[in-house]
Amino acid sequence: MSYNSLDYFNLDELYSEEEKMIRDSVSSFVLEKLNPVINKHYREGTFPHDLIGDMADLGLLGITLPEKYGGAGANYTSYGLAMLELEKCDSGIRSFASVQNSLVIFPIYKYASQKLKDIWLPKLATGKAIGCFGLTEPDFGSNPGGMITNAVKTKNGYLLNGAKMWITNGSIADIAVVWAKLDGEITGFLVEKGTKGFSTVEMKNKMSLRA
Repeated sequence: MSYNSLDYFNLDELYSEEEKMIRDSVSSFVLEKLNPVINKHYREGTFPHDLIGDMADLGLLGITLPEKYGGAGANYTSYGLAMLELEKCDSGIRSFASVQNSLVIFPIYKYASQKLKDIWLPKLATGKAIGCFGLTEPDFGSNPGGMITNAVKTKNGYLLNGAKMWITNGSIADIAVVWAKLDGEITGFLVEKGTKGFSTVEMKNKMSLRA
């Protein structure tokens, strides 16, 4: 199905052919796969897990990530256009993809050790692993200065204590980028699902981002 959208400012002429191709492929995916099922998932408060593979095949889970890690290696204009097409369908679906790209893959790619990059980036880009970004807290929202979650160095690594809330992908994530204060400095930690003491609770009866 061909792409069709109002373009009052004639922005289309500013995009490269590759950028338009990526946009159009995501638009077709939304029309053919997401639109037919999103109302059901919104009403029931469920996520279309069966479409994660399709999203990964389109490169939606690692758009700007280099190809050597399984990403699409596209630019940020392509990323923005792809997210715009997902947003046309549902904010929850767009949020799922943008958290995977910007808040999970990017900090791992930018700051993690090479060992962690090699382990997690290919899994995240191909949808074999889902990530979340643990910043927001029940008492201080997204204010890092008021962060209560803390980390203490131990002989076996680090001990984290704290709670996060309203974490997109949190209940389905395999890996969490958790922010905590270590000796007063805000530090990021990768915490795998199943780690002792790590638990998640699904938020029910929301008004938005229900899928």
